[in-house]
Amino acid sequence: MATVELRFSALPEHVRTARLVAAAVARRAGVDESVLDEVRLAVGEACSRAVGLHRRGGVTGAVRVALVDQEKRFLIEVEDEAGLDTVPATAGDDADPDEDTLGLAVLTGLVEDLEVTSGTGGGLIRMSWPVSVDALTV
Repeated sequence: MATVELRFSALPEHVRTARLVAAAVARRAGVDESVLDEVRLAVGEACSRAVGLHRRGGVTGAVRVALVDQEKRFLIEVEDEAGLDTVPATAGDDADPDEDTLGLAVLTGLVEDLEVTSGTGGGLIRMSWPVSVDALTV
């Protein structure tokens, strides 16, 4: 079980890097080419959500992305440090309460195996895709 971990400061410009790295690692892990766009979009959405939560909550910690090549699945975890208690109910001009809901709806449409958890210590989005049977035999 190989793991690639990426940590980045909560800046929107780092989301593109996370998408590119995720797509490259997913391809190497054996995720079917037809699904790579979904992986790229899902990682972008999850990372954008984490960056937004950090920025709205004034959290300075890093966003963590773990890319795990399991035996039959490719797992991605996006973890933020913006706990429920750090994001103000009225977060200012750039806060859009529907943005988070929309982002989660997009993820639900892109990823069949999706788990979203959130607590006072931060949030975690766990997504996985099947690995191609052909890739397992190579």
